[in-house]
Amino acid sequence: MPQNQNPVLAQWLGPYGLPPFGAVAAAHYRPAFEQALAEHRAEIDRIAQNPAAPDFDNTIAALEDSGRLSRQVGAVFWNLCGTDSTPELEEIEREISGVLARHASETSMNAALFARIDALYARRGTLGLTREQLRVLELTHKDFMRAGARLEGAQRARMTAIVERLARLGAAFSQNVLADESSFLLLLDEDALDGLSESFRASAAALATERGASGKYGVSLSRSSVEPFLQGSARRDLREVAFSAWAKRGENGGETDNRAIIAEILKLRHERARLLGYENFAGYKLDDTMAKTLEAVRALLDEVWAAALEQARNERAALQATIEKEGANFQLGAADWRYYAERARKERYDLDQAEVAPYFQLDNMIAAAFHVAERLFGLRFVEQHGLDLYHPEVRAFEVLNERGEHVALFLGDYFARPSKRGGAWMSEFRGQEKLAGDIRPVVVNVMNFAKGAAGAPQLISLDDAHTLFHEFGHALHGMLSDVTYPCVAGTNVARDFVELPSQLYEHWLLEPGVLRRFALHAQTGEALPEDMLARIVAARNFNQGFATVEFCASAFVDLDLHERDQQGEIDVGELERASLARIEMPADIIMRHRAPHFSHIFSGDGYSSGYYSYLWAQVLDADAFEAFKEAGDPFAREMAEKLREHIYAAGGGQDARDAYTAFRGRMPTVEPLLRQRGFLTPD
Repeated sequence: MPQNQNPVLAQWLGPYGLPPFGAVAAAHYRPAFEQALAEHRAEIDRIAQNPAAPDFDNTIAALEDSGRLSRQVGAVFWNLCGTDSTPELEEIEREISGVLARHASETSMNAALFARIDALYARRGTLGLTREQLRVLELTHKDFMRAGARLEGAQRARMTAIVERLARLGAAFSQNVLADESSFLLLLDEDALDGLSESFRASAAALATERGASGKYGVSLSRSSVEPFLQGSARRDLREVAFSAWAKRGENGGETDNRAIIAEILKLRHERARLLGYENFAGYKLDDTMAKTLEAVRALLDEVWAAALEQARNERAALQATIEKEGANFQLGAADWRYYAERARKERYDLDQAEVAPYFQLDNMIAAAFHVAERLFGLRFVEQHGLDLYHPEVRAFEVLNERGEHVALFLGDYFARPSKRGGAWMSEFRGQEKLAGDIRPVVVNVMNFAKGAAGAPQLISLDDAHTLFHEFGHALHGMLSDVTYPCVAGTNVARDFVELPSQLYEHWLLEPGVLRRFALHAQTGEALPEDMLARIVAARNFNQGFATVEFCASAFVDLDLHERDQQGEIDVGELERASLARIEMPADIIMRHRAPHFSHIFSGDGYSSGYYSYLWAQVLDADAFEAFKEAGDPFAREMAEKLREHIYAAGGGQDARDAYTAFRGRMPTVEPLLRQRGFLTPD
C-alpha cells in the first residue's frame, strides 16, 4: 500500500497533530510497520556508513532523529492495543512484537554504528557538548552496551533471538491477562446486594446491561468494580467468588494460563543477563537505576517491611475481634479483609464509603487535578469537542500556559470496557522534543473506572481519585517536558525515579483547600462538610499496614524471581510461595499482584526487578512534599518553580540523584515516608 494511501504513514495534519483515528483500520498496520522499519534500517545504514568522522550531530543527533515513521506507527498501534484491543490487533501484536524487538536488537548490535558511538564516548570530555548532549551521548552508549553491542558471533545471534522471543512472550502474557479479566462477570440479583452502596449498584446495573444482562447487577475484575464490591458486600460467599477470580487471573489452566510463559521468561532473562556479564537479571536491571544495587533496594524494603508487618498484624487482630464480637465462627480470610476494614474505618472515623462517595464526582476530580496544575505551574485546560479521537468516550483538552500559548493536548480515557486492559496508565501519541522543531506532546491518561448509569452523576471512590491524580502527575511529566532530544524527554528517566512526579501529585488531592472546592455533593451541590473532611484527612493512614504489606510482598517476589539462578524446572507457584514464606507473609493478605497476572514485570521488562520503584519513589515524594510543608504553603511559588524546572520539565537530561538534589538541596531520608504511613509518631 503506497504511503500516501495508508493513514498511519501519512503526515498527520489534523488538529494538534492527532492521528487520523477514524481512517485507520487493522489492515493498515502490517504494511505500515514494514515500510517504517525499512526506512529506519536505511537511516541507520546511512549513519553507520557515513564516511565523515563521527561527531555528535552526524551520529548521536542523527540517531535521535531517525525512526520517526516507526515511532509514529507504533504510537497509534500500541496505544490502541491497550485501550481498544480486537482479535485482529492481538494477532498483529503477537507477530510484530518480535519483529520490532529483532529490529531494535540488530540496531543496537550494528558494529559500524556502535564503533562511531564508542569513539565519541571515549573522547566525550573534549567535544564541547552541552549538559543535555553529554547526557544523551552517555545514555546512548550505555543503552547499546546493555543491549549487547560488544557481543560477537554466536553470542550476538543468541541475544537477538532472546530479545525477540521475550517480546513475543510479553505480548502473550498481556493478552492472557486481558482474556481472563474480560471473560469474567459475576451477575447478581437484587437480593444479593446487601451492604453495597447506591452508587455501586448503579454502576453494576450499567455494567450488566452493557454486557447483555439487563435487570441484573455485574461485578467485573476491573479494580474499580471488584474492590468496592469486596469492601461493601455483606455476602461472604460472593466475596470469595469474586476474590478468587481476581487472585487467579492468569492461573486458570488452558490457553490463558501464564505459568509456563513466566518460566520461559525467567530463563531467557537470566541467560540474557549472563551474556552481558551480570550474575543475574536483577543485577542487570538495577545497574541502570537510581538505587544502583540490590543491596540498596533490599535495605529499603526490609526497613519498611518490618514496620508494615507489625502494623498489619495489629490491624488483623482488630478485624478478627470484630468478627468474634458479632458471634461469627471463622478466621479472617483474604476475601474478608477489605469488608471488615471498611467497617472498622466507619467505626473509627465515622466514615462510610456510601456517605463519602457522592462528594467525589469524576468531572469535579478532573477539574481538581487541573486546578492544582494551574496553581503550581500556571496551566489552563480547555476542553475541545468534535475531534477525531480513538473512542467516543475519550475527552480532549488543550493545555495552555500563563501566556495563552499551546503546551500540549491532553486526552482522558476514563471508563472500563472489555477491550481495555486493566489498570491505569499514562502514554503518549507524540512526545515533546525540539530536535525537529518545537514539537508539543499529545498525552493520554487511561483509567478503568466503573461507569455509572446513563444520565446519573459519575461517582468515583476516594481510591479512584488518588489513581486519577497519580496518572495525571505522569501526564504532567510528559506535558511539561522541556528538552531537545527525544530519548530524555518526559518520562524517559530512571525507572525508580519515574514515579516521583505521579506519587508526589497525589498529595494535593487531600489538601483541605482542594477538597473544599471540588468535593461537592452530586445531588445538593454542597461542599464536603468540615467534619467529614477532617475525618478523611485523619483516616489517610488507616489500613496502611495492609496496603504496604501487599505492595512489599510483590516487590520481594519480583526481586526473588529475578535474582535466583534459573537452572532446571521452574515452578512459578512454588517460587512465589517460598518467597512469601521467607518474609513471613500473613496468610490473610495476598500480594497486590500475583505472578500469573503481574503485568508490570511480565508484559514487558519495564518494571521487572523494579516493582520496588513505587516505594523508592515514595521515599522521594514524601520528602519532596515536606519541602512545601516547610515553606508553609502547599502551593509555595518558589518550590513549585523548582519542582517544575528540576523534576517535571527536566526529563532525563541529568542523573536522577542530581535532579532531586537540585530541587531539594539534598537527598531524601526514609523517615517522612514512615511518618506518612503512620509507622512513626509525628515529630
